[in-house]
Amino acid sequence: MEDKKIRVAITHGDTNGVGYEVIFKIFEDPAVLELFTPIIYGSPKVAVYHSKALGIDPQFSIINDASEARDGRVNLLTTIEEEVKVDFGQPTPEAGLAAQRAIDRALADYAEGLFDVLVTAPVAKNNIRGFDGHTSYITQHLPRPADGSVQHGLTILVSDNLRVALVTNNVSLKDVPDAITQQKIVEKATILHQALRRDMRIANPRIAVLALNPRGGEDGVLGDEEQEIITPAIRELAQKSIQAFGPYPADDFFGNGDYAQFDAVLAMYHDQGQTPFKALTSISDDKGVRVTAGLPLVRTAPAHGVCYNLAGQGRMEADSLRHAIYEAIDIWRNRQNYDEPLANPLPKLYHEKRDESEKVRFNAPRRERSEHSSNYDDRNAAPTEANTDAE
Repeated sequence: MEDKKIRVAITHGDTNGVGYEVIFKIFEDPAVLELFTPIIYGSPKVAVYHSKALGIDPQFSIINDASEARDGRVNLLTTIEEEVKVDFGQPTPEAGLAAQRAIDRALADYAEGLFDVLVTAPVAKNNIRGFDGHTSYITQHLPRPADGSVQHGLTILVSDNLRVALVTNNVSLKDVPDAITQQKIVEKATILHQALRRDMRIANPRIAVLALNPRGGEDGVLGDEEQEIITPAIRELAQKSIQAFGPYPADDFFGNGDYAQFDAVLAMYHDQGQTPFKALTSISDDKGVRVTAGLPLVRTAPAHGVCYNLAGQGRMEADSLRHAIYEAIDIWRNRQNYDEPLANPLPKLYHEKRDESEKVRFNAPRRERSEHSSNYDDRNAAPTEANTDAE
């Protein structure tokens, strides 16, 4: 596959939503086919229904296996043969099943190495039995690593100026305090840190950790969760050489624009992270993207949902899906570039082969300090408590 373009798998999402509309609009410009080879996992019958309703004439080639995909074409892979009733704007079991079939087929094909990255159109998770979001579903259904280790996926909301991840996801607000643990904060921050380095090529990322309580507690004093859970987690991250700072009260942190000083933000719960992200991207007309980090599969998605209120009307913009595709391609390339120099590390020649004479040289007694050498010795002395905070 080295002589072929990057293969991008795109699932069609909820068939009563805007998935097909944004997919069709991406490929109205044939120039995008010069950048990658798309494989749309969906239904030709549903695609035709959407195209007629929207007045769009997409040019796609129907295939039955991902290995049949060809460069320069919009390849539509059939994942569901039976009729699927399209009822724009309505959550139905048929639409949920069609969405799940596409995801399942895509994951099976990824295990066979038939595409490079996955981009998922939005689904209504309540329409799919046992479905708690793409990240958890993909994490559970990917093949286990050969070493038997457990994989942990993490959703990161990404825009040009802001990246947000969550410690808890899809948890009722009343259950959030009990769901937050030091171990979970450290786990999520570690995945986030690695994704910033490997997927987004930020050499030394800075992560802001938000407080759980407003203003960090009464009168600015840290609350119990901040003192007993969040702050110890930040200290533990520092011991792992991860630059994590906080905890910061969310209102002042976003209201004062402090997020601009960091490479990513780790929020404690859904609304604390998602609400400011969507508000800020909306104000700046930025198009956010969801990225699943921590897994071997590169998966992205547009930040918007199924948008039932716009389904079938031709008014939905495709920019977020377009950005999701480009983000997936960038991450795939970044991983290649990051992993390549680490594949064959050089042996430690000096430390493994030095002889005893070197020890003598390095352990030679220091000369007596003189008036002329005092300045040099002061500059090279071990840092004291007063100067260790310098960056």
